Amino acid sequence: MIKRAFLASLLMLAACATTPVAEHPAQPMNLTELKEQLLDYHDSGAYERDVAVVAEEARIWIVQRAPQVERPAIVFDIDETTISNWTRTLANDYGYFVDGPCDRLPRGPCGAFAYEDGAMGDAIAPMLATYQAAREADVAVFFITGRREQRRAGTERNLRRVGYTEWAGVVLRPAQGPSTPAADYKGPQRARIEAMGYTIIANIGDQQSDLDGGHAERTFLVPNPFYRIH
Repeated sequence: MIKRAFLASLLMLAACATTPVAEHPAQPMNLTELKEQLLDYHDSGAYERDVAVVAEEARIWIVQRAPQVERPAIVFDIDETTISNWTRTLANDYGYFVDGPCDRLPRGPCGAFAYEDGAMGDAIAPMLATYQAAREADVAVFFITGRREQRRAGTERNLRRVGYTEWAGVVLRPAQGPSTPAADYKGPQRARIEAMGYTIIANIGDQQSDLDGGHAERTFLVPNPFYRIH
């Protein structure tokens, strides 16, 4: 009996020795310091340089691939892909407010709907160059955005104002209905473009959810450390 008790004690000690001890998660970065890093990343020019790398890669592929297929098309996201909302983002200290005016820029608060209806976004220059190269190569351009149909007038006016002057289609979410995940919404929209006879040779967006769901030969992910959409 003594031997059995001793062996049982040894087995218990061995089990304790091999059981991993749960580690405490690392302390996250201080929010103020993170915001300072984001501001420096944007204002130092590093952000635009990183966007330019993706835009140039997409441009080379589009120009090379377009003559090889019939009815080539590309799909762009809008926010933080072709149009920058940085002025609003900074005014709101990286927050997102739907309602309310946007008449105090560069100070906030700035309501997203007022900002979009006012066509206040700026062109993302490297992506505008990719758009222009695509049009010169006779590639049809489609925009698919998570904005809702109520924002169409301001959205289209903003696109034209900053240089995206023509397109084959601008797709917005329905005016009413649930906000389904971006991949579940955008993938079927690309399938509809394909059903119209187009070959989508490139799909370009700043969120992985813009690119998920297939229906494009290649995808290009634009840097965006400022927010995440699923």
